[in-house]
Amino acid sequence: MRADRMTKRGPMLDFSSRRVLIVGDVMLDVYCEGSVARVSPEAPVPVVLMSAERHVPGGAANVAANVASLGACAHLVGVVGADADAELLRMMMAAQFPAVSLAEMVTAAGRPTTTKTRIIGNKAQVVRLDREQSAPLEPAVEQALLAHVEAALPHCDVVVLSDYAKGVCTDAVIRGVIALATQAKKPLLVDPKRRDFSIYAGATIIKPNLRELEAATQPTDAGDESVERAARAATALTGANIIVTRSERGMSYIGADGPALHIPTAARTVFDVSGAGDTVMAALAVALNPAEPSDGAAHALAIANAAAGIVVGKAGTATVSTAEIAAEMARPALAGGSAAKIATRTQARALAAAWRAQGLVVGFTNGCFDLLHPGHVQLLERSAEACDRLIVGLNTDASVSRLKGPSRPVQREAARARVMAALGMVALVVLFDEDTPAEIIKELLPQALMKGADYTVETVVGADTVMAHGGRVVLIDLVPDESTTALVRRATIKPNS
Repeated sequence: MRADRMTKRGPMLDFSSRRVLIVGDVMLDVYCEGSVARVSPEAPVPVVLMSAERHVPGGAANVAANVASLGACAHLVGVVGADADAELLRMMMAAQFPAVSLAEMVTAAGRPTTTKTRIIGNKAQVVRLDREQSAPLEPAVEQALLAHVEAALPHCDVVVLSDYAKGVCTDAVIRGVIALATQAKKPLLVDPKRRDFSIYAGATIIKPNLRELEAATQPTDAGDESVERAARAATALTGANIIVTRSERGMSYIGADGPALHIPTAARTVFDVSGAGDTVMAALAVALNPAEPSDGAAHALAIANAAAGIVVGKAGTATVSTAEIAAEMARPALAGGSAAKIATRTQARALAAAWRAQGLVVGFTNGCFDLLHPGHVQLLERSAEACDRLIVGLNTDASVSRLKGPSRPVQREAARARVMAALGMVALVVLFDEDTPAEIIKELLPQALMKGADYTVETVVGADTVMAHGGRVVLIDLVPDESTTALVRRATIKPNS
C-alpha cells in the first residue's frame, strides 16, 4: 500500500498496548494423532497407532493465547483442579505465551481441570474424550474468582467472559463480572452458552454463533434480514450490541443503535473449526475501540473475520498472528469470480467500512454505463488510480429510464453490472434506484469521489458529504466524442442512408 494512500487510522495492527482480562472456562486440549490401518478384533472400532501427542490451551485459555499471539497482554481468571493437567497447562502457557498472566487462576480441590482429548486417525477425528465437572462452582470458589477479577480490572482495558457451560460461569459469577466491569467502566464482551441471554444484560457486546442466537431468540432463514431481526430481539432483551458469527456467511454486527453491518467471509478451505470462536473473540477484544461504535466495529469485525479465515485452515485449536492477519487482509476481499463483486447496498456499506478500517482509500464513481466505451474506460482507470478500492454505483433500469428516456437503457441492469464487475480496476459494483447517488454516497462514505471534468466540484452530487468527512473530489478529463448516446445513434443509422 502506498504511504500517500494511508488514512489517518492506518492499518492499526499494533495491539501491544492492549490489556485484556479473560474470565471463564479454562481447558486443556489434547490431540493424540496417528494412523488407522485395521479394525480392532475386540470391537468394530478402528485401531489408531499413535505417532504424536500435543497439548494446546482451550476455552478461555485459548482466548488468552490468541490475545497474546496478537501482541497484547492478557490476565486469565479461571478455575483448574489440583492435578497434573493443571500443571501442564500452566507450564505450557508460561513457556509459549508469557504475555498471559496466570496469577489470578483459582485452584479448586476435588474438581478436575477440564480436558478434551481428541483421537485423530488418518487426519480425521475418531472420538473425543472429555474430563470435566460442569456442576456450578462452590460459593467460596465463586467469591475467590470474583476477588481476582476485581483485583485485575484496574490493569485491563477490556473484559471477556468466555462461557463454555463447564460450571465456572455461574449466575453469581456472570452477574458479578458484569457488575464489576460496569462499575470500572470497562467494556465487556461475552461469548455466550446460555439459552436465556437476559443473564448477560449489561454486557457491551454478546457474540453468539447463529445456532446460539436462534436458540436464544427465534429461528432464522440464515439471510441478513432474518439474522438482523433475531439479533435485534437479543439487543432488546440485553441492551447489548450483538456480533453474530455465521460460518461461511461471515459476521454481522447489530448495534443497539444504527444500521447493521454484514461482512462476508473470504473463501477459504476449512480444515478444522475447533477454537475458531475463541480466535474471533480475542481479535474483537484487542481491536475494538468502544469510542468509535460504527467504524470501530467495522474495523474490529474486519480483523476478526480475517483471523477466523486463517484459523479454520489450521489443524486443531490454534492461534493467529498480526502478520498473518495483515497478509489475509491484503488478499482480494471477494472471491468467486467477477460476479461476486456485485453487492447489495448493505454488503457494500460493510465492505467499504472494512476497507476504510484496513487503512485503504475507498473511491466512488457512478453512472449508467449503458454501452461501455473508451470514455468510460478512461474514467474508471483514472478513478482506480486515485484510490485503493473503487466502488462503482450503477443506476438501475428504472433510474436510467427516468434520466435518459423510455428507450434506455440498451442493456439491462444485470448485464451492465456483470460487465462492470469483470473490469479489473473495479473492486465492487452496487446498484442504486434514486436519480442521484447522494444517499448511497452518505451510506458508503468514500474518501475519494470521482466524476468527469464536465462537472465542477460544486456541482458533483455527494461532494459535500465526502469533503465533510475529510475526503476529496477528483475531476477526470473526458475522451472527446465518446458517449453511449452517440453509439446508439450510429447503430441505428442504416448503411448508405
